[in-house]
Amino acid sequence: MDKVVRDPAEAVADIPDGASLAVGGFGLSGVPNVLIAALYAQGATALSVVSNNCGVDDAGLGVLLAAGRIARVTGSYIGTNKEFARQYLGGELEVELVPQGTLAERLRAGGCGIPAFYTLAGVGTQVAEGGLPLRYGPDGEVAMVSQPKEVREFGGRAHVLEHGITTDFALVRAWKGDRHGNLVFRRAARNFNPPAAMAARTTLAEVELLVEPGELDPDGVHVPSVFVQRVVPLTPTQVADKGIEKRTVRPVAGEAEDR
Repeated sequence: MDKVVRDPAEAVADIPDGASLAVGGFGLSGVPNVLIAALYAQGATALSVVSNNCGVDDAGLGVLLAAGRIARVTGSYIGTNKEFARQYLGGELEVELVPQGTLAERLRAGGCGIPAFYTLAGVGTQVAEGGLPLRYGPDGEVAMVSQPKEVREFGGRAHVLEHGITTDFALVRAWKGDRHGNLVFRRAARNFNPPAAMAARTTLAEVELLVEPGELDPDGVHVPSVFVQRVVPLTPTQVADKGIEKRTVRPVAGEAEDR
């Protein structure tokens, strides 16, 4: 029952080339940076990643992306990651863009054993009708496009069929976790982490605060231990190392008048 491993390197040691990964986080909030760094050091390549976004140019999944270790991304947006955009438009990376709520539900469905579901999101667009560029050629031409999806009417409204997502591994970051693998997420870090943890056959969780079994309130557990196979306790330094994607501060009183 004790799922704690010695270090991040041990946790990611058996992730092979070509593996599929569900990765938690939104922007730079709740990103499993320690596990990502360990996977970078481990050397696995040709990875297929399912994540809301692919980090930024120098953090999160952007580290693996810049090293050419990711072959395919299923996500909601490219954001400010210039290397992501460059690889996609340059034909180096296959990208499936999915509406954000649909992506979260596809992961949740996969974790719950639901093979597919119908949704209103994307009806009447290329999401349903096909034609979204999945890969560009080296000269900028579209080399691969998405295929049309099944559309069915319910209650007089059209809905598009979306498939649940399951992956080989998941990398997530939790605020608290016990040795059995029960996880609790805090504030904005409770974003894509729970559905990502549920969707994988093997889930690796880095936790900021490791507690003993029985210390967590059962009603407060966000991901139960049945979904988690490995727990990696973080050091205080690793816990404190959190980036800010876009820093905004309140002007100092009188500062605006001085400009």
